[in-house]
Amino acid sequence: MKHKKRLIIAMTGATGAIYGVRLLQILQQQLDWEAHLVISAAGLVNLKYELDMDRRTLYALADVTHGIDDIAASIASGSFKTEGIIIAPCSMKTLAAVAHGFGDNLISRAADVALKERRKTVLIPRETPLNLAHIRNMAAVTEMGGIIYPPMPAFYNKTDSLQAMVDEGVGRILDMFGIEVAGLYQAWNGLNSNT
Repeated sequence: MKHKKRLIIAMTGATGAIYGVRLLQILQQQLDWEAHLVISAAGLVNLKYELDMDRRTLYALADVTHGIDDIAASIASGSFKTEGIIIAPCSMKTLAAVAHGFGDNLISRAADVALKERRKTVLIPRETPLNLAHIRNMAAVTEMGGIIYPPMPAFYNKTDSLQAMVDEGVGRILDMFGIEVAGLYQAWNGLNSNT
């Protein structure tokens, strides 16, 4: 029996809850993928504020859910095979915890596991402007093999739709895991010099 590929989606209290939700919505349509969700208490507050969504509605988007303090959860161990973790959105607090191996909750522990097992670890930081601590923490995660993916839209697609901008970021992030979904974004193909 073929097992589904597992991907951890973690959500923190940074602004941008739509990124975590949209990732889960897309993964729900991928029959060969299993989404594991963990969200912080601040993430739940932000989810309600930004999207008027409650925990139950969010949890329905995931195949498996884990409590933020459940350090004994499957995703807290390297022996539990996953393709990696996406922290979307990623607060500066969580970034700092990941950068310094401070596994004080299941999000930072699951990211630590992904890094030590050399699995894809993608952080979607939502803060601006950045101070030196933020930049150094991003550098530390990058040096450990993690990927820092600020959700900055590409303007060459010439969209004025917020949903299209979110979908572009989500599509490019999922593409890093080999998940290609038609219609999420248009890859850059260069400019025709004759135009």
